[in-house]
Amino acid sequence: MAFEALTINALRVRAVNVPMSLPLVTGGGSVSTAPLALIDLQTTEGVSGSAYVFCYTSVALEPMVELIENLSRVLQGKRVAPLAIEEQLGKAFRLIGLQGLTAMAAAGVDMAAWDALSKAAGVPLARLLGGEPQPIQAYNSKGLGIIGPKAAGEEAERLLADGFRALKVRLGYANADADLEVVRTVRSAVGDDIALMSDYNQCLSTTEAQQRIARLDEEHLHWVEEPVRFDDYGGCARIRVKVRTPIQIGENCWGTHDMAKALETGASDYFMPDAIKIGGVSGWMRASALAEPIGMPISSHLYPEISAHLLSVTPTRHWLEYVDWANPILRHPVAVEDGCIAPLDAPGNGIAWNEEAVSRFAA
Repeated sequence: MAFEALTINALRVRAVNVPMSLPLVTGGGSVSTAPLALIDLQTTEGVSGSAYVFCYTSVALEPMVELIENLSRVLQGKRVAPLAIEEQLGKAFRLIGLQGLTAMAAAGVDMAAWDALSKAAGVPLARLLGGEPQPIQAYNSKGLGIIGPKAAGEEAERLLADGFRALKVRLGYANADADLEVVRTVRSAVGDDIALMSDYNQCLSTTEAQQRIARLDEEHLHWVEEPVRFDDYGGCARIRVKVRTPIQIGENCWGTHDMAKALETGASDYFMPDAIKIGGVSGWMRASALAEPIGMPISSHLYPEISAHLLSVTPTRHWLEYVDWANPILRHPVAVEDGCIAPLDAPGNGIAWNEEAVSRFAA
């Protein structure tokens, strides 16, 4: 079957709320379940493309499902051509704005469309995009919330059990002394050979962030992520020139226009697009193109299944963020080997549903 011939018949969308193996408390809030909108883009030719959208809060799950279902009427009968679909949805959402739920819905459809195309072509997504699936260095990000130094040290050791060589710890405790104690306790537990990232989840003011990160500069953190509000690019730039620890941002940028503003401002040393918020596969490829000429290291945020494909074709690939939040409803979760995660070497993006689990966690 020629993948150019695929035609959209319908979008099937289902809601699940999956309990997390390690509930996560961050400086920006608490998450104990993964509310996911599961998308199946069905075609008249019988090929189906799949993707999911992590909705952050169960309050947004039902509106997200309804929004994507409404797009089914807009797209029915259209060719499975992701860039053309993106353009059409951009026009449909122009007056309301393509950010927030609208952007996430459009990106979820984009990812499902690319999955359908790669399945029809009989190749993994990375190969359809012109590359080869390859192992990507990964860090374990599914734990180490705001749980205190003793618990953090014990949990850090457990998080290395699957062969990871890097971890991320959440910061934003009551004061800088508490942050420092947690970092030192985790470092003592895992040793100097483990890369240790940190994340403030936007909870500090610019002044406080500068002061706290300066206290952490001797702790050999791989990066400090989102110390201030995600779109305070000027604040991040001011912090960056005052501290030695690299600054990481990007997961909350809505598309490459936001990314371009951040890069122009010199807001960070590293950049971390989110596969959904950046615009799906199509948006990620534009983000990669922005990063390559300036040598900006690109890491992923969430979505390890599809991010492994996307990082495989990203010239400035850096780190893959691993979480297991969707694993219970996936037929073939990604696996860790020697601290790396590789895309599944099979047609598509590797996302296929465990239908029994989907039924069990239906919201």
